[in-house]
Amino acid sequence: MRIQVERDVFSEAVAWTARSLPGRPAAPVLAGLLVEAVEGAVTLSGFDYEVSSRAEIAAEVAEVGRVLVHGKLLADIAKSLPNRPVELSTEGAKLVLVCGSSRFNLQTLPVDDYPALPEPPAATGEVAAAALATAVAQVAMAAGRDDTIPMLTGMRVEIEGDRLTLVATDRFRLAYRELPWKPEQADVAATALVPAKVFADTARALTGRDQVTVALADASDGDGLVGFESGEGVAAGGKGVRRMTSRLLAGEFVKYRSLFPEEYTIAATVETAAFLEAAKRVSLVAERTSPIRLAFTQGEVTLEAGAGDEANSVESLDAVLEGDDIAVSFNPAYLLDGLRAIDTLYAQLSFTVPGKPAVLMARESLEVAAREDFRYLMLPLKGQVQGQG
Repeated sequence: MRIQVERDVFSEAVAWTARSLPGRPAAPVLAGLLVEAVEGAVTLSGFDYEVSSRAEIAAEVAEVGRVLVHGKLLADIAKSLPNRPVELSTEGAKLVLVCGSSRFNLQTLPVDDYPALPEPPAATGEVAAAALATAVAQVAMAAGRDDTIPMLTGMRVEIEGDRLTLVATDRFRLAYRELPWKPEQADVAATALVPAKVFADTARALTGRDQVTVALADASDGDGLVGFESGEGVAAGGKGVRRMTSRLLAGEFVKYRSLFPEEYTIAATVETAAFLEAAKRVSLVAERTSPIRLAFTQGEVTLEAGAGDEANSVESLDAVLEGDDIAVSFNPAYLLDGLRAIDTLYAQLSFTVPGKPAVLMARESLEVAAREDFRYLMLPLKGQVQGQG
């Protein structure tokens, strides 16, 4: 194999592919990044039997071939190269990389032992890359981190016609986001549980692209794959394709729809930026398990954390309250996560009765109702999101 490729193009493609490589591979070859050169293009691939990634780039190919090399090492090298064309060639059991005056001789891995990458299902529809990245980030922060309950580490994806819905929960909070998309078939319907971390990393990495194609078969039992693809192939005149697949998670997701009240008795609206900054400041004195207390009265919200002889902080902001005065306490980190996800001028906290879950929503102005395409449910003080089974 002998190829030449632009440095920035090569570095970005290697970084995209190496992101999915396992830190502790089950087999040595799974630490490898597969480099395959055909006429006019090079494909870089990574796979760990759960997640696969593939990046295609244009290249000057003097000699076709394929080689397997340690992926994390290649990624570290690629991002540190000078801004000069990159030349790759094989010499026996070595991959030789030359860029300007830099030269690396890398030991290759047995390419014949590398597993074949899975093919994604047929395309289900497409969505704007930036919109998908924003929506996934708003939901992924509510997913669980405990691998002993795999279902909670996933993001539920629901497709129905031209609506794409994302939901995640760690039992103490739940994030819901709905956004429009273009389905391949008008009556398409599918559900799946996608690993939230994989989904978030992939969506963030594709932000700079125009559209993302989602490939998903209805696999509510967890037996299946989800695929994400963006870009146009080199052979068709494009700059290359980025593709990721992931195995779906098994398990029955929380029956979340019944958790959202049909109506609220109290609604408090505060300017989002001011609310977030005040919550950050007040939370500085909150211990790890200590709450941040919010007291809403007509025209004002008072934020407070800490108590007794320990450090404490109090701050007040203007607020618009519809309904009776209410005082409620939240986990500071959960409140901050929710406020960071709000991208409108105002944030609205809605309540039914004290002690019951509150719902945070985005609100464009005081003259219009809160949007319901993003809803973030939080439990006050101690509790768990119920509705499983």
